[in-house]
Amino acid sequence: MGTGTVEGIRIVLAGPEHLDEAAPLFDAYRQFYNKPPNLDAARRFLSARLAKRDSVLFLGYAAVDAARASGFVHLYPSFDSLAMRPMWILYDLFVAPQARRTGLARALMERATALGRETGASCVALETAKDNLPAQALYEQLGYRRDELFYRYALPL
Repeated sequence: MGTGTVEGIRIVLAGPEHLDEAAPLFDAYRQFYNKPPNLDAARRFLSARLAKRDSVLFLGYAAVDAARASGFVHLYPSFDSLAMRPMWILYDLFVAPQARRTGLARALMERATALGRETGASCVALETAKDNLPAQALYEQLGYRRDELFYRYALPL
């Protein structure tokens, strides 16, 4: 689950030592989805996830700024009851504007796929906004299929 390098892109499994890099990216991701900035809360949230090891966070470094993380993919473990195997929920994917169109999003997605294979998962599942067409195009290029059988429901609490 460690590091990897492809075409000038480096992907690293994040640990607590990466919080200073990860928190601003996570805060920017939340702002992308119209949430108010809150760097301290972003840091606390990621710190808890990493400390409890209840998620996996990969940071991506693109050639445009190889010394600093420019993106991340964040996954949560779950189970596929019908397949009786683990699965991963890819909940967060973000690439900073200066690193977009460099292949970083694809590399992060490929690392998520590798994690699924390494852990014997039945699938990597994700959802995205209906208007996020660039992400949809990438997901479909990578072999993801849109669910046409089920509706997603949520009960706000």
